[in-house]
Amino acid sequence: MTGTPARPAPVPLMLLTGFLGAGKTTLLNRLLKDPALADTVVLVNEFGAVGLDHLMVEGVEENMILLESGCLCCTIRDDLIVTLEDLLRRRDNGRIGAFSRVVIETTGLADPAPILNVLINHPYLAMRFRLDGVATLVDAVNGMATLDEHEEARRQVVAADRLVLTKTDIATPAEADALRRRLGALNPGVEILLPDAPASDLVGASLYDLARRPAALRRWLAETTVSGHDHHHHGHDHHGHDHGHDHHHHHGQDPHDVNRHDEAIRAFALTADRPVAQSTFDLFWTLLRSIHGPRLLRLKGLVDLAEQPGRPLLVHAVQQILHPPIQLEGWPDADRRSRLVLIVKDIEEETVQRLWSAFLGQQAEQAETAHHH
Repeated sequence: MTGTPARPAPVPLMLLTGFLGAGKTTLLNRLLKDPALADTVVLVNEFGAVGLDHLMVEGVEENMILLESGCLCCTIRDDLIVTLEDLLRRRDNGRIGAFSRVVIETTGLADPAPILNVLINHPYLAMRFRLDGVATLVDAVNGMATLDEHEEARRQVVAADRLVLTKTDIATPAEADALRRRLGALNPGVEILLPDAPASDLVGASLYDLARRPAALRRWLAETTVSGHDHHHHGHDHHGHDHGHDHHHHHGQDPHDVNRHDEAIRAFALTADRPVAQSTFDLFWTLLRSIHGPRLLRLKGLVDLAEQPGRPLLVHAVQQILHPPIQLEGWPDADRRSRLVLIVKDIEEETVQRLWSAFLGQQAEQAETAHHH
């Protein structure tokens, strides 16, 4: 049989991001010894800055080192694309062994969106890698202050599929609890792990994994967290995002003062009782993106497509980057409605609800007209 050799299956790639001083190096050192991460390539921004526990065995080439655990470490050169292409070329030429996973560790408060954009929209890299989720480290001691001071920190938390809460041993239980509540409000449904969690808990947070695990998918949608409250009660006041948990009463500060940065960020759910045409969903997303662009922090949901009823589409976007949707074989629970959870900044829920209703109304009208003719 001749022809082109089969393309290897895409390699899962995890993004490890987090606040400065949150302990990423410590976590990385521990993860690299975990058998679940054997045959992993770790890309780090700066070797010098990352004190990898003398796990180094030998320098493979100028920007690569082989670790005892069988992991390979490389520095990210100026351009992530160049580094990833180079890695694939070496793998395909047999100059380095086949690896089963890549972890990219970014320095400090890097916005994960540009990296996600490369992985999802670069024509070649999107075929060879698949996103295995974003893990963000937050430290329990300085986390509150970092979130107050840096918009990037809030974006990192919203973009995360897993949060790792470090330094809980030094923080007071009250501080750690307040931070957990704040993280849960910024990113409903996110899993918050402790730093000693096994590597297997951190990886496998991709859409592909969710598609196979109905319970995890239901938790991830977090629709109940977002809309399980009495909407008429406080759905439209300017911080309907508090969801009735009186969070931040720590340190006796005025609660309104502490959380002012998060007030602009809110999560809500859109639902549809009837199947939605693929074109309706595409147009809604395109318009939402063109009108609100940078204010969209995340979208996740299940859409029952009119074209394929009963096989809902699993959709996920971080900022304006839409992950290729995955079609499920069936619903993860008894609820058969389309539902989208949005996390936005500086947009009123009502504005988005109106847009969504307009699209659904238009669709119903067209169906009605078609029915009469």
